[in-house]
Amino acid sequence: MATRSQLQRRKADHLELCSSDQVEFRGRGTLLEDVQLLHQALPELSCDDIDLGVELLGKELRAPLVIASMTGGTREAAEVNFELSRIAEERGYGFGLGSQRAMQRQPETAWTYKVRAHAPSTLLLGNVGVVQARDTDTGALRELIDATGVDALCVHMNPAMELIQAGGDRDFRGCIDTFARLVHELSVPIVAKETGCGISRQTAHSIRRAGVQQVDVSGAGGTSWIGVETLRAHGQARSVGELLWDWGIPTAATICYAVECGLRVIATGGIRTGLDVARAIALGADAAGMARPVLEALKKHGRQGANRLLDQVERELRTIMLLCGAATLHDLRLAPRLLMGELRQWLAVR
Repeated sequence: MATRSQLQRRKADHLELCSSDQVEFRGRGTLLEDVQLLHQALPELSCDDIDLGVELLGKELRAPLVIASMTGGTREAAEVNFELSRIAEERGYGFGLGSQRAMQRQPETAWTYKVRAHAPSTLLLGNVGVVQARDTDTGALRELIDATGVDALCVHMNPAMELIQAGGDRDFRGCIDTFARLVHELSVPIVAKETGCGISRQTAHSIRRAGVQQVDVSGAGGTSWIGVETLRAHGQARSVGELLWDWGIPTAATICYAVECGLRVIATGGIRTGLDVARAIALGADAAGMARPVLEALKKHGRQGANRLLDQVERELRTIMLLCGAATLHDLRLAPRLLMGELRQWLAVR
Protein backbone atom coordinates (compact mmCIF):
# COMPACT_ATOMS: atom_id res chain seq x y z
CA MET A 1 0.00 0.00 0.00
CA ALA A 2 1.32 3.46 -0.94
CA THR A 3 2.27 5.86 1.85
CA ARG A 4 0.72 9.32 2.07
CA SER A 5 3.75 10.96 0.47
CA GLN A 6 3.82 8.37 -2.32
CA LEU A 7 0.12 8.90 -3.01
CA GLN A 8 0.60 12.67 -3.17
CA ARG A 9 3.57 12.25 -5.52
CA ARG A 10 1.58 9.87 -7.73
CA LYS A 11 -1.28 12.34 -8.03
CA ALA A 12 1.10 15.16 -8.91
CA ASP A 13 2.93 12.99 -11.48
CA HIS A 14 -0.35 11.96 -13.12
CA LEU A 15 -1.46 15.57 -13.50
CA GLU A 16 1.90 16.66 -14.92
CA LEU A 17 2.16 13.76 -17.38
CA CYS A 18 -1.44 14.11 -18.55
CA SER A 19 -0.84 17.76 -19.38
CA SER A 20 1.36 16.66 -22.27
CA ASP A 21 1.18 14.40 -25.32
CA GLN A 22 3.91 11.99 -24.19
CA VAL A 23 1.37 9.53 -22.73
CA GLU A 24 -0.70 8.94 -25.87
CA PHE A 25 -1.10 5.50 -27.37
CA ARG A 26 1.79 5.06 -29.79
CA GLY A 27 0.49 2.71 -32.46
CA ARG A 28 -3.18 2.11 -31.70
CA GLY A 29 -6.00 4.50 -32.47
CA THR A 30 -9.63 4.65 -31.38
CA LEU A 31 -10.91 3.18 -34.70
CA LEU A 32 -13.62 5.85 -34.67
CA GLU A 33 -12.20 6.75 -38.07
CA ASP A 34 -13.65 3.43 -39.29
CA VAL A 35 -17.17 4.74 -38.66
CA GLN A 36 -18.29 6.49 -41.84
CA LEU A 37 -21.42 8.66 -41.63
CA LEU A 38 -23.40 9.19 -44.83
CA HIS A 39 -23.72 12.70 -46.21
CA GLN A 40 -27.25 13.99 -46.82
CA ALA A 41 -27.38 16.70 -49.50
CA LEU A 42 -31.01 17.47 -48.65
CA PRO A 43 -31.08 17.47 -44.85
CA GLU A 44 -34.24 19.64 -44.62
CA LEU A 45 -32.84 21.20 -41.43
CA SER A 46 -31.69 24.57 -40.21
CA CYS A 47 -28.74 24.89 -37.86
CA ASP A 48 -31.22 26.31 -35.36
CA ASP A 49 -33.11 23.00 -35.46
CA ILE A 50 -30.19 21.00 -34.05
CA ASP A 51 -30.79 19.91 -30.44
CA LEU A 52 -27.72 18.59 -28.58
CA GLY A 53 -29.61 17.89 -25.35
CA VAL A 54 -29.51 14.47 -23.68
CA GLU A 55 -30.63 12.87 -20.42
CA LEU A 56 -27.78 11.15 -18.61
CA LEU A 57 -28.00 9.48 -15.21
CA GLY A 58 -31.15 11.37 -14.33
CA LYS A 59 -29.97 14.85 -15.35
CA GLU A 60 -30.44 16.87 -18.51
CA LEU A 61 -27.26 17.96 -20.30
CA ARG A 62 -27.29 20.79 -22.83
CA ALA A 63 -24.76 18.83 -24.92
CA PRO A 64 -23.66 15.19 -24.81
CA LEU A 65 -20.33 15.95 -23.16
CA VAL A 66 -18.65 15.08 -19.89
CA ILE A 67 -15.41 16.63 -18.72
CA ALA A 68 -14.10 13.24 -17.72
CA SER A 69 -12.37 12.02 -14.57
CA MET A 70 -8.85 13.32 -14.08
CA THR A 71 -7.56 14.41 -10.71
CA GLY A 72 -7.86 15.25 -7.03
CA GLY A 73 -5.88 15.06 -3.81
CA THR A 74 -3.43 17.97 -4.22
CA ARG A 75 -3.67 21.75 -4.26
CA GLU A 76 -2.98 21.93 -7.99
CA ALA A 77 -5.57 19.21 -8.58
CA ALA A 78 -8.11 21.23 -6.61
CA GLU A 79 -7.50 24.26 -8.83
CA VAL A 80 -8.07 22.12 -11.93
CA ASN A 81 -11.21 20.53 -10.47
CA PHE A 82 -12.71 23.86 -9.43
CA GLU A 83 -12.02 25.57 -12.75
CA LEU A 84 -13.24 22.72 -14.95
CA SER A 85 -16.33 22.10 -12.83
CA ARG A 86 -17.26 25.78 -13.23
CA ILE A 87 -16.91 25.38 -16.99
CA ALA A 88 -19.09 22.26 -16.89
CA GLU A 89 -21.73 24.16 -14.93
CA GLU A 90 -21.76 27.06 -17.37
CA ARG A 91 -21.94 24.81 -20.41
CA GLY A 92 -24.42 22.25 -19.09
CA TYR A 93 -22.00 19.30 -19.27
CA GLY A 94 -21.26 16.50 -16.83
CA PHE A 95 -18.11 16.50 -14.72
CA GLY A 96 -16.09 13.60 -13.32
CA LEU A 97 -13.87 13.62 -10.26
CA GLY A 98 -10.55 11.80 -10.32
CA SER A 99 -9.96 8.74 -8.16
CA GLN A 100 -11.00 9.49 -4.58
CA ARG A 101 -8.52 7.02 -3.08
CA ALA A 102 -6.55 9.97 -1.70
CA MET A 103 -9.72 11.28 -0.04
CA GLN A 104 -10.35 7.84 1.49
CA ARG A 105 -6.84 7.52 2.91
CA GLN A 106 -6.16 11.18 3.65
CA PRO A 107 -9.39 12.88 4.77
CA GLU A 108 -7.58 16.22 4.91
CA THR A 109 -7.53 16.19 1.07
CA ALA A 110 -11.33 15.97 0.84
CA TRP A 111 -11.62 19.67 0.02
CA THR A 112 -9.83 19.10 -3.32
CA TYR A 113 -12.81 17.03 -4.50
CA LYS A 114 -15.60 19.27 -3.22
CA VAL A 115 -16.66 21.00 -6.42
CA ARG A 116 -20.40 21.08 -5.77
CA ALA A 117 -20.24 24.72 -4.61
CA HIS A 118 -18.81 25.61 -8.03
CA ALA A 119 -21.19 23.38 -9.98
CA PRO A 120 -24.53 23.27 -8.12
CA SER A 121 -26.62 21.81 -10.97
CA THR A 122 -23.95 19.83 -12.83
CA LEU A 123 -24.13 16.06 -13.28
CA LEU A 124 -21.29 15.15 -10.93
CA LEU A 125 -19.60 11.75 -11.02
CA GLY A 126 -17.65 10.35 -8.08
CA ASN A 127 -14.81 7.89 -8.59
CA VAL A 128 -13.45 4.93 -6.61
CA GLY A 129 -11.49 1.85 -7.66
CA VAL A 130 -13.36 -1.45 -7.67
CA VAL A 131 -10.61 -3.08 -5.58
CA GLN A 132 -10.85 -0.28 -3.02
CA ALA A 133 -14.64 -0.58 -3.08
CA ARG A 134 -14.33 -4.33 -2.53
CA ASP A 135 -12.29 -3.70 0.60
CA THR A 136 -14.39 -0.80 1.89
CA ASP A 137 -17.58 -0.98 3.92
CA THR A 138 -20.60 0.28 1.99
CA GLY A 139 -21.29 2.77 4.75
CA ALA A 140 -17.89 4.40 4.22
CA LEU A 141 -18.58 4.70 0.49
CA ARG A 142 -21.93 6.25 1.31
CA GLU A 143 -20.10 8.85 3.41
CA LEU A 144 -17.78 9.55 0.48
CA ILE A 145 -20.79 10.12 -1.76
CA ASP A 146 -22.51 12.36 0.76
CA ALA A 147 -19.36 14.40 1.38
CA THR A 148 -19.01 15.33 -2.29
CA GLY A 149 -22.68 15.42 -3.30
CA VAL A 150 -22.13 13.33 -6.42
CA ASP A 151 -25.06 12.17 -8.55
CA ALA A 152 -23.48 8.84 -9.50
CA LEU A 153 -20.43 6.82 -8.56
CA CYS A 154 -17.91 5.68 -11.15
CA VAL A 155 -16.26 2.46 -10.01
CA HIS A 156 -13.12 2.09 -12.04
CA MET A 157 -11.48 -1.08 -13.29
CA ASN A 158 -7.76 -0.61 -13.98
CA PRO A 159 -5.86 -3.90 -13.64
CA ALA A 160 -3.39 -3.12 -16.43
CA MET A 161 -2.43 0.20 -14.88
CA GLU A 162 -2.17 -1.26 -11.37
CA LEU A 163 0.14 -4.06 -12.50
CA ILE A 164 2.70 -1.55 -13.76
CA GLN A 165 2.30 0.86 -10.85
CA ALA A 166 4.74 0.53 -7.96
CA GLY A 167 2.70 -0.65 -4.98
CA GLY A 168 -0.36 -1.15 -7.19
CA ASP A 169 -3.07 -3.73 -6.66
CA ARG A 170 -2.32 -7.34 -7.55
CA ASP A 171 -5.50 -9.15 -6.41
CA PHE A 172 -8.60 -8.53 -8.54
CA ARG A 173 -10.86 -11.27 -7.17
CA GLY A 174 -14.38 -10.48 -5.99
CA CYS A 175 -14.88 -7.42 -8.18
CA ILE A 176 -18.01 -8.65 -9.96
CA ASP A 177 -19.66 -9.32 -6.61
CA THR A 178 -18.57 -5.85 -5.51
CA PHE A 179 -20.48 -4.25 -8.36
CA ALA A 180 -23.57 -6.26 -7.43
CA ARG A 181 -23.24 -5.18 -3.80
CA LEU A 182 -22.91 -1.50 -4.67
CA VAL A 183 -25.88 -1.58 -7.04
CA HIS A 184 -27.97 -3.16 -4.29
CA GLU A 185 -26.76 -1.10 -1.31
CA LEU A 186 -26.09 2.41 -2.65
CA SER A 187 -28.80 4.89 -3.61
CA VAL A 188 -26.91 6.55 -6.50
CA PRO A 189 -26.36 4.95 -9.92
CA ILE A 190 -23.15 2.96 -10.38
CA VAL A 191 -21.06 3.54 -13.51
CA ALA A 192 -18.54 0.84 -14.37
CA LYS A 193 -15.51 2.69 -15.71
CA GLU A 194 -12.37 1.45 -17.41
CA THR A 195 -9.21 3.56 -17.52
CA GLY A 196 -7.92 3.46 -21.06
CA CYS A 197 -7.99 -0.24 -21.97
CA GLY A 198 -11.67 -0.62 -22.87
CA ILE A 199 -14.38 -3.14 -21.98
CA SER A 200 -14.66 -6.50 -23.73
CA ARG A 201 -17.90 -8.30 -24.52
CA GLN A 202 -17.22 -10.71 -21.64
CA THR A 203 -16.68 -7.86 -19.19
CA ALA A 204 -19.76 -6.04 -20.47
CA HIS A 205 -21.87 -9.16 -19.87
CA SER A 206 -20.46 -9.51 -16.34
CA ILE A 207 -21.22 -5.87 -15.60
CA ARG A 208 -24.76 -6.20 -16.89
CA ARG A 209 -25.40 -9.38 -14.89
CA ALA A 210 -24.21 -7.57 -11.76
CA GLY A 211 -27.02 -5.06 -12.27
CA VAL A 212 -24.98 -2.12 -13.55
CA GLN A 213 -26.72 -0.20 -16.34
CA GLN A 214 -24.16 2.46 -17.27
CA VAL A 215 -20.53 2.20 -18.36
CA ASP A 216 -17.73 4.60 -19.20
CA VAL A 217 -15.83 2.49 -21.72
CA SER A 218 -12.52 4.42 -21.76
CA GLY A 219 -11.17 2.60 -24.78
CA ALA A 220 -7.69 2.46 -26.25
CA GLY A 221 -6.53 5.31 -28.46
CA GLY A 222 -6.30 8.29 -26.12
CA THR A 223 -4.22 8.44 -22.96
CA SER A 224 -2.36 5.22 -22.18
CA TRP A 225 -2.50 4.88 -18.40
CA ILE A 226 -0.11 1.98 -18.76
CA GLY A 227 2.12 4.55 -20.44
CA VAL A 228 1.63 7.00 -17.58
CA GLU A 229 2.73 4.40 -15.03
CA THR A 230 5.55 3.20 -17.30
CA LEU A 231 7.08 6.67 -17.25
CA ARG A 232 6.98 6.52 -13.44
CA ALA A 233 8.27 2.93 -13.20
CA HIS A 234 11.73 1.38 -12.94
CA GLY A 235 13.36 -1.95 -13.76
CA GLN A 236 11.21 -4.87 -14.86
CA ALA A 237 7.94 -2.96 -14.35
CA ARG A 238 9.11 -0.34 -16.84
CA SER A 239 10.05 -3.05 -19.36
CA VAL A 240 6.63 -4.68 -19.06
CA GLY A 241 4.96 -1.28 -19.40
CA GLU A 242 6.89 -0.50 -22.57
CA LEU A 243 5.78 -3.85 -23.99
CA LEU A 244 2.11 -3.24 -23.14
CA TRP A 245 1.95 0.52 -23.79
CA ASP A 246 -0.70 0.04 -26.53
CA TRP A 247 -2.65 -2.72 -24.73
CA GLY A 248 -6.41 -2.44 -24.92
CA ILE A 249 -9.59 -2.48 -26.98
CA PRO A 250 -10.10 0.52 -29.30
CA THR A 251 -12.81 2.93 -28.26
CA ALA A 252 -15.11 2.29 -31.24
CA ALA A 253 -15.10 -1.48 -30.64
CA THR A 254 -15.69 -1.23 -26.90
CA ILE A 255 -18.66 1.11 -27.44
CA CYS A 256 -20.22 -1.52 -29.70
CA TYR A 257 -19.56 -4.33 -27.21
CA ALA A 258 -21.24 -2.40 -24.40
CA VAL A 259 -24.24 -1.32 -26.49
CA GLU A 260 -24.77 -4.91 -27.65
CA CYS A 261 -25.09 -5.93 -23.98
CA GLY A 262 -27.79 -3.35 -23.35
CA LEU A 263 -25.59 -0.94 -21.40
CA ARG A 264 -25.85 2.82 -21.62
CA VAL A 265 -22.52 4.25 -22.65
CA ILE A 266 -20.35 7.26 -21.94
CA ALA A 267 -17.70 7.09 -24.66
CA THR A 268 -14.23 8.07 -23.49
CA GLY A 269 -10.78 7.23 -24.75
CA GLY A 270 -9.28 9.47 -27.43
CA ILE A 271 -12.32 11.72 -27.97
CA ARG A 272 -10.84 14.91 -29.42
CA THR A 273 -13.30 16.41 -31.93
CA GLY A 274 -16.97 16.83 -32.62
CA LEU A 275 -16.58 14.20 -35.33
CA ASP A 276 -15.35 11.73 -32.70
CA VAL A 277 -18.39 12.56 -30.56
CA ALA A 278 -20.75 12.13 -33.53
CA ARG A 279 -19.26 8.77 -34.47
CA ALA A 280 -19.46 7.53 -30.87
CA ILE A 281 -23.12 8.51 -30.63
CA ALA A 282 -23.85 6.93 -34.01
CA LEU A 283 -22.49 3.69 -32.53
CA GLY A 284 -24.99 3.97 -29.68
CA ALA A 285 -23.28 6.02 -26.96
CA ASP A 286 -25.40 8.48 -24.96
CA ALA A 287 -22.57 10.95 -24.42
CA ALA A 288 -18.82 11.33 -24.83
CA GLY A 289 -16.16 12.34 -22.35
CA MET A 290 -13.00 14.38 -22.83
CA ALA A 291 -10.19 14.67 -20.31
CA ARG A 292 -6.63 15.35 -21.47
CA PRO A 293 -7.51 17.70 -24.39
CA VAL A 294 -9.47 19.92 -22.00
CA LEU A 295 -6.71 19.80 -19.40
CA GLU A 296 -4.08 20.70 -22.00
CA ALA A 297 -6.18 23.63 -23.24
CA LEU A 298 -6.70 24.87 -19.68
CA LYS A 299 -3.00 24.59 -18.83
CA LYS A 300 -1.84 26.36 -21.99
CA HIS A 301 -4.51 29.03 -22.44
CA GLY A 302 -6.57 29.13 -19.25
CA ARG A 303 -10.36 29.17 -19.06
CA GLN A 304 -10.61 30.96 -22.41
CA GLY A 305 -8.61 28.20 -24.10
CA ALA A 306 -10.72 25.42 -22.60
CA ASN A 307 -13.93 27.15 -23.65
CA ARG A 308 -12.57 27.77 -27.13
CA LEU A 309 -11.84 24.06 -27.51
CA LEU A 310 -15.31 23.07 -26.29
CA ASP A 311 -16.99 25.68 -28.51
CA GLN A 312 -15.21 24.08 -31.47
CA VAL A 313 -16.29 20.56 -30.49
CA GLU A 314 -19.92 21.65 -30.22
CA ARG A 315 -19.75 23.51 -33.54
CA GLU A 316 -18.29 20.43 -35.24
CA LEU A 317 -20.96 18.17 -33.74
CA ARG A 318 -23.80 20.47 -34.84
CA THR A 319 -22.37 20.69 -38.35
CA ILE A 320 -22.04 16.92 -38.71
CA MET A 321 -25.54 16.34 -37.36
CA LEU A 322 -26.99 18.70 -39.95
CA LEU A 323 -25.02 17.01 -42.74
CA CYS A 324 -26.40 13.65 -41.57
CA GLY A 325 -29.96 15.01 -41.48
CA ALA A 326 -30.11 14.46 -37.70
CA ALA A 327 -31.97 17.07 -35.68
CA THR A 328 -31.45 15.21 -32.38
CA LEU A 329 -28.97 12.76 -30.91
CA HIS A 330 -31.63 10.07 -31.21
CA ASP A 331 -31.76 10.77 -34.96
CA LEU A 332 -27.96 10.55 -35.12
CA ARG A 333 -28.03 7.08 -33.53
CA LEU A 334 -30.40 5.99 -36.31
CA ALA A 335 -28.46 7.68 -39.12
CA PRO A 336 -27.00 5.46 -41.88
CA ARG A 337 -23.36 4.54 -41.32
CA LEU A 338 -20.70 2.21 -42.65
CA LEU A 339 -18.32 0.27 -40.42
CA MET A 340 -15.01 -0.13 -42.16
CA GLY A 341 -11.56 -1.67 -41.90
CA GLU A 342 -10.09 -2.95 -38.65
CA LEU A 343 -13.23 -2.11 -36.65
CA ARG A 344 -15.12 -4.80 -38.55
CA GLN A 345 -12.46 -7.33 -37.47
CA TRP A 346 -12.85 -6.35 -33.81
CA LEU A 347 -16.61 -6.72 -34.06
CA ALA A 348 -16.26 -10.17 -35.62
CA VAL A 349 -14.46 -11.50 -32.51
CA ARG A 350 -16.67 -13.74 -30.39
